[in-house]
Amino acid sequence: MAEATENKQYVALARKYRPQQFEDLLGQDALVRTLTNAIQSNRLHHAYILTGIRGVGKTTTARLIARAINCIGADGKGGPTIHPCGECENCKAIAADRHIDVIELDAASKTGVDDMREILDGVRYKPVSARYKVYIIDEVHMLSKSAFNALLKTLEEPPAHVKFIFATTEIRKVPVTILSRCQRFDLERLSIETLMTLFHKILVAEKIEAEEEALRIVARAADGSARDGLSMLDQAIVLGNGRIDTKIVKEMLGLADRLQTFGLYEKLLEGDVAAVLENLQEQYKNGATPMVILQDLIDITHLLAKIKVLPDFINDPSVSENDREMCKKLCAAPINILSKIWQMLIKGLSELQYANVQIDALEMILLRIAYSAGLPTPAELLKELKKKIRTE
Repeated sequence: MAEATENKQYVALARKYRPQQFEDLLGQDALVRTLTNAIQSNRLHHAYILTGIRGVGKTTTARLIARAINCIGADGKGGPTIHPCGECENCKAIAADRHIDVIELDAASKTGVDDMREILDGVRYKPVSARYKVYIIDEVHMLSKSAFNALLKTLEEPPAHVKFIFATTEIRKVPVTILSRCQRFDLERLSIETLMTLFHKILVAEKIEAEEEALRIVARAADGSARDGLSMLDQAIVLGNGRIDTKIVKEMLGLADRLQTFGLYEKLLEGDVAAVLENLQEQYKNGATPMVILQDLIDITHLLAKIKVLPDFINDPSVSENDREMCKKLCAAPINILSKIWQMLIKGLSELQYANVQIDALEMILLRIAYSAGLPTPAELLKELKKKIRTE
């Protein structure tokens, strides 16, 4: 009975739907194309470095590369392939994270030179059962300077049977001497539409109903990370008791009502201070956090400015129907006013971070914007002054 319960343990969506083939890697076409050509032409590099934001698929890609170069096919006679069979012992062992020749380590916990030397001592030995011995080092930027130096010598003269795959979110912290010896892949943030496609596919497989607006909110909040997005979906499913509801998602993320925030923006442009404070307090009482409201206002400013410069962008698929209608109402705002509001909102971010009471700080930021909305810019004042001088 205990065993049956254990077998039914829930697996998080991010783990359950982790890509098993290169074709499953969303939004990484350049990487897949390069690796396909490298494997087909037998031009495998000895070291790869994968960089990108968290949750975009760096470690997953590293494991896929390890499987691709070590797959021997279901009949045991295959060579490196861009389509690992998933049936041979090497594929199964690497997928289960138990292959003796594929060594994974987290540089966050193994930062010292002694840790690195201990690992590299095994480089000179040939693989036990795989074609290549693969070292996957996650968060490689956290290695110490001495650890990087220890690694450098091996990267300069790597044995033919060894491949290194590094993953990092902070590529600028990796020494240039290491970067110059690796083939680099920048994994792109996933677009909102790409994340929406992923969510729909998973929810159909899981037989879970979801409101379209709720999914778009999650995709926006995920900020290009598939793992973050799927983790939020998991939480929304639990909170909604098996259904993803827009209201629940907003409460879960502490989001402001988008229409209310557009209303707040309209009052800021009009300089209606009382209405601004009333709208803000209402959103705060409904559970919206000050930081999220401020970030929403920044997002709206950017959207309005972009539509002002590129009018056709209003029809872009990434712009929701509600945003499109609200932007049409506010598009009369001149670009110099939007630019001024942008600067004040961005400055407000740092003020909010250090404020003891964030809602009070946000009130002061919005009061400043509302009062200055109708004030002329220095350029406008100069123009008026010149005009006055001419008439006199």
